[in-house]
Amino acid sequence: MALLEVNHLNISFGGLHAVDDFHVSIEKGQLYGLIGPNGAGKTTIFNLLTGVYKPDEGIINLDGQDITGKSTIDINKAGIARTFQNIRLFHQMSVLDNVKAGLHNHDKYSLFTGIVHTPKYFKVEKTMNEEAMKLLKVFDLDKEADILASNLPYGKQRKLEIARALATKPKLLLLDEPAAGMNPNETEELMDTIRFVRDNFDMTILLIEHDMKLVSGICEELTVLNFGHVLRQGKTSDVLHDPEVIKAYLGE
Repeated sequence: MALLEVNHLNISFGGLHAVDDFHVSIEKGQLYGLIGPNGAGKTTIFNLLTGVYKPDEGIINLDGQDITGKSTIDINKAGIARTFQNIRLFHQMSVLDNVKAGLHNHDKYSLFTGIVHTPKYFKVEKTMNEEAMKLLKVFDLDKEADILASNLPYGKQRKLEIARALATKPKLLLLDEPAAGMNPNETEELMDTIRFVRDNFDMTILLIEHDMKLVSGICEELTVLNFGHVLRQGKTSDVLHDPEVIKAYLGE
C-alpha cells in the first residue's frame, strides 16, 4: 500500500513552471530517491510536500489523508518530517534539547504549567528526557547529550538533525541532500544510519541526493526530475542506466 501518493502537482513562480505535472507513489517502508540536475525542482517538491509552498494544482495524499495545501505544522502532525541541505539545528541549545524540541509535537504542557512548574511539567519533562536519550543512544550521541549542538562534528550534526526529525514521530522522513559536505567515510556511515532508521523505526524515506554512490547503494526506486518534469521513474539500476537520464543528469 502506498504511503505517499502525489498526482498532477504543479507550481509556477512568475510564470515559470518550477514543477509541472509531478507524480509519485511511494510504498510504506520504501527507501526512495529523488534526483536531478541543480534547478530541476527537487527542493521545490519537498517544500510542496511539507507545506512551505501551496501547489497551484494537484493532490498530495499521505497514508490516505489529503494534506494538499495544509500548513507546515499540520503536515508535520500528519506525519511528514524533514531535514535540510544546510543543517538547521538549534546551535546554541544542547544536543538533548534539540531532540526534545521535536518531542514537543506530541508531549506538551500549557504555558501556565511551564511557568509554574506544576507536577505535570516535571512528569512530561521526565518522559521527554527519557525518550530523547533513547533516540540519542540509537545514533550514538547520548554521551554528547549536554554539549551544544554547534560543538558536534559535522557528521554528528547530520545524525542529530535526523534524530530530531524522528522525535516528531513521522510516517515519512524527507532527507534533503544528507551527504552534502561529507567525506567518503562519513557518507558510508550515513548510509548505514539511513538503512538502520528505515528498518528499526518502520520508516518510509524519500531523499534528495547528488551522491550517486549513496543513491545507488540505498535507494530501491528513483524519480528523475529535469526542468520540473518527471524524466524517468522506476527501479534504481534501470533508471541510472537509462540513456536519457545519463544525458540529462549524469553527463555521460
